[in-house]
Amino acid sequence: MSDQDQTELRLSAARMRQEHEDFDAAIKAMISVGCDALRVQRMKKKKLALKDKMSKIEDQIIPDIIA
Repeated sequence: MSDQDQTELRLSAARMRQEHEDFDAAIKAMISVGCDALRVQRMKKKKLALKDKMSKIEDQIIPDIIA
């Protein structure tokens, strides 16, 4: 993998981490104001999907090497 590809993956992972934190803050705010439970559940599902994407990208950055 070239340095440029790895840099792009790192930037993408950083953006996703920030978005994941934003989802977390939004979910907490929704719960605190008593938002509909279905909306909160949908946000949690989106947050989980984002975490899965983040994991895949991080696995590309740091490959699993068996010694």
